[in-house]
Amino acid sequence: MSQRFPPSSGAPVPPGGQPRYQQAPPPGSMRPYAGPNFPRGFTPPPQLGSGPPPGGPMHPRTPQPPFQGPMRSTMPSTPGGKRPQDSRVGSMGNPQQKSEYGPSKKKKKLADKILPQKVRDLVPESQAYMDLLAFERKLDATIMRKRLDIQEALKRPMKQKRKLRIFISNTFYPSKEPTEGSEPGAEGTVASWELRVEGRLLEDTKSDPNKIKRKFSSFFKSLVIELDKELYGPDNHLVEWHRTHTTQETDGFQVKRPGDRNVRCTILLLLDYQPLQFKLDPRLARLLGVHTQTRPVIISALWQYIKTHKLQDAHEREFINCDKYLEQIFTCSRMKFAEIPQRLNPLLHPPDPIVINHVISVEGGAESKQTACYDIDVEVDDTLKNQMNSFLLSTASQQEIQGLDSKIHETVETINQLKTNREFFLSFAKDPQTFIHKWIISQTRDLKTMTDVVGNPEEERRAEFYYQPWTQEAVSRYFYTKVNQKRAELEQALGIRNS
Repeated sequence: MSQRFPPSSGAPVPPGGQPRYQQAPPPGSMRPYAGPNFPRGFTPPPQLGSGPPPGGPMHPRTPQPPFQGPMRSTMPSTPGGKRPQDSRVGSMGNPQQKSEYGPSKKKKKLADKILPQKVRDLVPESQAYMDLLAFERKLDATIMRKRLDIQEALKRPMKQKRKLRIFISNTFYPSKEPTEGSEPGAEGTVASWELRVEGRLLEDTKSDPNKIKRKFSSFFKSLVIELDKELYGPDNHLVEWHRTHTTQETDGFQVKRPGDRNVRCTILLLLDYQPLQFKLDPRLARLLGVHTQTRPVIISALWQYIKTHKLQDAHEREFINCDKYLEQIFTCSRMKFAEIPQRLNPLLHPPDPIVINHVISVEGGAESKQTACYDIDVEVDDTLKNQMNSFLLSTASQQEIQGLDSKIHETVETINQLKTNREFFLSFAKDPQTFIHKWIISQTRDLKTMTDVVGNPEEERRAEFYYQPWTQEAVSRYFYTKVNQKRAELEQALGIRNS
């Protein structure tokens, strides 16, 4: 008989009549540990301690043939070396190794970088490493907060005012005597002039080779040159350029016309505002002190005016009580906040173009060039925006930090492994007999877990195991179960139904 029966005092019978001690544990489950301070199912490792082993002192036993199955060994094979790797479970020392229960490579956490308290007690210098970890947490939090601030700042338009210098030059080409064989009215035989409109940003420096220079036409949405209508007629006095989706940017514009008299011209430049800007109604512009601005800035200025003059209704906060100026502008004495954008639409107009009056002079001799300069304010993207974008998109530093973090995790993992080895050898050196006894018990328990063995074959193969008080009761229960089984078989064979 090889089945082990616990005492009847602590073995309750579940409803159904089948005793629990006759049910074998499922394959792969761990044998409960009978110690007083451990929960059921917990298998403690060899502990540091002294005193006699449980069950009395060790006695010599008959040597047994070696077990041929896979058995995990926690004893190092060589003095001072690491313990051999488990053939079934992935080792902590090699994070790349995989076990049959799944990959052992887990997500790195901050807790994995913290040194155990025992290591800090043994090596006081390790406190400097813990201080660096605390500083790293603060630095990471600061960087993350700044990254979020930069992301929020990039959502808003970042512009800065720059000076755009416009050069308007004209060149006069006097008439030449026609040569033999040339057609009448050919080029060069009639006096003509050429007008050029060019420009550049004043702060542009040529020392930075990586800086991309903006074309002159990229600052404008349209350009119109209006010549003297009396000289060139109603059909030929306008020269227009308008931006389209397929427009190629250029560094300047030129107009060539025949003539040998001074010409008055008007140049209209309409700036390309990004984001779009509007010109306010004159009454609203005087009230808010804003002439041409974007829609969000205009609404913000109007809200500031409402707060300053306390025009928000005290009881119905979604309403505004217009004063005499707003009542004249919006033609109502009371309006909702949600109505402000709709009521602002009729008061917003396209911005005024820049008007330059210029005289094309043909005086000064043959092919003489005369130039005039004008400075206007334009808005360009802040250079800091490109630096912010490059900072958010850069991954080189992140990859370097991840590489250093991986090295830190591997180093801490190695330290923990060495700490385990140190405790192992210290426990063996302190009390070899107790340590070996506990180690054998632990190995037996692990062997049963790996090989799905029920009971304790080492104890059950000896006769002394069956001279215990529970043996007589176990035999009685065994025969009682067999008698009931035979009785049920006979009743089934004879057709007798048990009442």
